Amino acid sequence: MSEKSVKSEKSAAVTGEERGEGKFPKGLVLRLFAYLIAGHLFAGFLYLLFMLGGQNQ
Repeated sequence: MSEKSVKSEKSAAVTGEERGEGKFPKGLVLRLFAYLIAGHLFAGFLYLLFMLGGQNQ
């Protein structure tokens, strides 16, 4: 095995299969958590808008 092929194997991205059964990549978990928080904040903002808008009628 040449030195070049060994270097490329070490720099390969870690996938879910390489980390073990049932594990998700760390970036995916962080992104899902961020989207979950952002989605709830946006939903709360819309709820607030509709509640304040309904009081003015």
